[in-house]
Amino acid sequence: MKKKIFITGSAGFIGFSLAKNLLDSGFHVHGYDCMSDYYDVTLKYARNKLLESYENFSFTKDMLENQNVLDNAIINFKPEVIIHLAAQAGVRYSIEKPRVYLASNITGTFNIIESAHKVKVNHLIIASSSSVYGANTKIPYRETDKTDTQLSVYAATKKSTESIAHSYSNIWKLPITMLRFFTVYGPWGRPDMALFKFTKSIIKGEPIDIYNKGEMYRDFTYIDDIVKGIIALTSVPPKNEKKIDKDDSLSPVAPFRIVNIGNSNQVKLLDFVEAIETYIGKKAIRNYMPMQKGDVPATWANTELLKKLTGYAPKTNIKTGIKNFIDWYKVFYKIKE
Repeated sequence: MKKKIFITGSAGFIGFSLAKNLLDSGFHVHGYDCMSDYYDVTLKYARNKLLESYENFSFTKDMLENQNVLDNAIINFKPEVIIHLAAQAGVRYSIEKPRVYLASNITGTFNIIESAHKVKVNHLIIASSSSVYGANTKIPYRETDKTDTQLSVYAATKKSTESIAHSYSNIWKLPITMLRFFTVYGPWGRPDMALFKFTKSIIKGEPIDIYNKGEMYRDFTYIDDIVKGIIALTSVPPKNEKKIDKDDSLSPVAPFRIVNIGNSNQVKLLDFVEAIETYIGKKAIRNYMPMQKGDVPATWANTELLKKLTGYAPKTNIKTGIKNFIDWYKVFYKIKE
């Protein structure tokens, strides 16, 4: 019998992509999402409609902050694994609306951990972010690096959830894996992310804002690689045993581990823009801007731990990923050639 997996943020970019992959594989999935209007909700409803076409999918629409509804949804579904992907995203928006991040990311995540403890799930997986590495300059980032210099409220809330999760894992011996994602992109992506915004503006002939005058580097990670990494990790819950090696982030006191999921390859922002221009067949109107508050100039993941734990390593190159996104974008938004 296939596992039952509970996914928060199931109408979001990563949550939807993960849920669809699991449903296609015959898993039973229960989605939980508040359908926030942070970005165009028609995209979220389109994702959710696709998921609801599966017999093995069920759904609850509510806030993470509503502990009773969350508890009931989880208790009734009886999942073996909970994958918590719901969060208020966006580094720049967190500067404008910090309290939204405290409620959704910290209180919401605390509620999920509480629920997971109550039902004693086999494995709780929680999305963190590469942004927790903050002002670190030693790259590529490794899970065991010190992370004390977050540069945005969003990053700080993600770091906070790692600490809260570790304490619960220690007290209740709850197996928890925290995932630090690196710049996820691909079909069904978020409209507030660079690839979506650049594609939309270039097609319309509108200017695109390029921060730090293009001197930005990102470890762009294709959505299918993220999904495969998450699924591979579901069956590797951390245990209170010896570390697999000195670079293992396994806690010395709790069944708790942090894992990077990235492409492990730096791409310059200007090269990213050029690839988009190539597949759209149109040059961008470039508006060079200074570095934004809370942003970092470069990210780069060390993903050796992921490979050692699962045998899997993300591998989709940027050109393939961008082409797939643009192909999806043109179909979804009915863009005529």
